[in-house]
Amino acid sequence: MLGPVLLAASRSDAIRRIVSATPVTRPVVDRFVAGERLDESMNAVRSLADRGMEVTLDHLGEDITDPAEALRNRDAYLALTEALAPLELGAKAEMSVKLSAFGQALPGGHELALKNVTPVVEAAAEIGTTVTLDMEDHTTVDSTLAILAELRKRFPQTGAVVQSYLFRTEEDCHALAGEGSRVRLVKGAYKEPASVAFQDKHEVDKAYVRCLKILMAGDGYPMIGSHDPRMVAIAQELGSQYGRKLDEYEFQMLYGIREAEQQRLVSEGHRMRIYIPYGTDWYGYFMRRLAERPANLVFFLRSLVSRG
Repeated sequence: MLGPVLLAASRSDAIRRIVSATPVTRPVVDRFVAGERLDESMNAVRSLADRGMEVTLDHLGEDITDPAEALRNRDAYLALTEALAPLELGAKAEMSVKLSAFGQALPGGHELALKNVTPVVEAAAEIGTTVTLDMEDHTTVDSTLAILAELRKRFPQTGAVVQSYLFRTEEDCHALAGEGSRVRLVKGAYKEPASVAFQDKHEVDKAYVRCLKILMAGDGYPMIGSHDPRMVAIAQELGSQYGRKLDEYEFQMLYGIREAEQQRLVSEGHRMRIYIPYGTDWYGYFMRRLAERPANLVFFLRSLVSRG
């Protein structure tokens, strides 16, 4: 029941100020965010690479209000590609972008986001890696998929994210499951109306499995974004059922969550990619992580009590 409340709080400036000013917040945020500076995120990349894991990096900066912020976010990702280049990790270190950070919600946002994200995709390709377009709320899906289609004309390795709680996602999976396509399947972390999304967790889970079957049966590269042990086990079963080798799909989990499980899957020969967020604009991301899993909220509240 707290999930919708926390998702609403993620967009509240007043609650943002309160949470940010709480002395114990920073140590807890550090569990989920690799740091505010680029060099701190590079430390996380090196540590995970040493443990056999791959990464996707997200410079936090969504919900911008003017084009200048979009340019700053573009430049932050260009700086990120420069920092990744000497590590020579290639596709083992890719980037995730939210098109809202590139101006998608501003006037003329579709064209603005495409214009701003294209240099980032170009720079990623130059160092041998790629970009995945994160999916946001349902009002952005058509624009995001259209930008994806445009980018894939030149950079077919550009990835997409789909959310199983949306009614439309099975159809989107069919459209995206072609050869060369990279698709991350997640359950969804935004508050969506009943007119467009499943509200019951069990229905979301069933939709996730249906979508996963479509992706595993297709010719693309499925990326299983889930911490749910059942979904992980089902993905392994489906991979075997559809004759996929262990390097023909991958698991993705968030930085700081289920680390033992991440290492277990790597030890079994699976590809594991860790989603690493970094930057000063961590509030919205942090609140969505609390909303997703009760255990995260318990962890936060326990820290408030023990440190308060």
